[in-house]
Amino acid sequence: MMIPRWIKKLDEIISNWCVAHSHNIADLRWYARLRVPKPMFGYMDGAADSEVTLARNQADFARYDLLPRYLINVQNIDTSTTVMGEKIDFPIICAPTGMSRLFNNDGELAVCAAAAEAGTVYSLSTMSTHSIEEVASHTTGAKWFQLYPFKDKALVSELIERARTAGYKGLCLTIDVPVAGNRERDLRTGMAIPPKLTLSSWFSFFLHPLWSIKYLLSDEFQLANVIHKAPVSGDGATTLVGYLNEQFDPTISWEDAAEMLKLWDGPFALKGICCVEDAIKAADLGATAVILSNHGGRQLDHSISPIALLPEVVSAVGDRVEIIVDGGIRRGTDIIKALALGATACMVGRPYLFGLGAGGKKGVAKALSILRNEFSRDMALSGCRSVEEINLGLIRENR
Repeated sequence: MMIPRWIKKLDEIISNWCVAHSHNIADLRWYARLRVPKPMFGYMDGAADSEVTLARNQADFARYDLLPRYLINVQNIDTSTTVMGEKIDFPIICAPTGMSRLFNNDGELAVCAAAAEAGTVYSLSTMSTHSIEEVASHTTGAKWFQLYPFKDKALVSELIERARTAGYKGLCLTIDVPVAGNRERDLRTGMAIPPKLTLSSWFSFFLHPLWSIKYLLSDEFQLANVIHKAPVSGDGATTLVGYLNEQFDPTISWEDAAEMLKLWDGPFALKGICCVEDAIKAADLGATAVILSNHGGRQLDHSISPIALLPEVVSAVGDRVEIIVDGGIRRGTDIIKALALGATACMVGRPYLFGLGAGGKKGVAKALSILRNEFSRDMALSGCRSVEEINLGLIRENR
């Protein structure tokens, strides 16, 4: 069914207003909360157990002070860098996030288009609602594919081959999902895939009529990359936890990761590194990059934050692999701190999803613009004219 033109126009007016009145990532989060039904916002915003790790990911950036340098000509600022062979306009990569149509009907298509316009990499999730091929045809921007370890080995091999054929330049293997984390917000809101009107969620859908009408009148919700081999089970909705535990392989090993790297034969990152030992194993494996990540606090609560782990990993393998920090990035100063401690770049998921929920593609573009503008301004205020000038001399741990 077609979405009526007046619905699209009204949605555009509200989206434009939300984007125009968002001045930081927190503003976009606030508007996303207003525009997205509670089950979907809870899935976007929530984390595991008591959500200690979620809070820690952001709070640990405050452990470090910046030491700005002055009387330096900062008229021209170069924010560009290179990650896994891709030159990007600023050191932020759009992290893989599943089921983006939960937050806006355009989902991954909106994100990949905004990322391309911003001059950065978009990493498509295995659990996307638009397929590998559809996303590839929608953008000429830099693309990575994120791979989950399905029990079906043939499906894993197929996904790798499809990503290579479609022109994705990097493969990102997520390793921190032997089982699904305990995401209690999803339990409380009745979050299911595909979304269903239930007694616990109908009132929230009623309070968000634009989202609900667009969802009901759009194509059927599906996990586009795996629907042919790993569809949502049964003839109705299931919990996300139930799906993940049914499909993902808890026996995956370093030998399996080595086989995937061999099959891919290109730039390869391991995402979900939470200790120095695993970072060393990834370097020994031949990975191009390690992504320090605790899945946004959505898996094991009380995990170390990526920024807290970063100095140890840099000391152990910083001369062997690129290091990407994924988790807690909300400000330009967060990016500077990560790079000063030795990171190659940063990944963000929730910040651009807040933008997607608040205003679709324009909201994603606004999120990326906010982070880039803050980063550029903060570089100038720190006396750094290029990413290469951001170093340990710029930072000190709180005393």
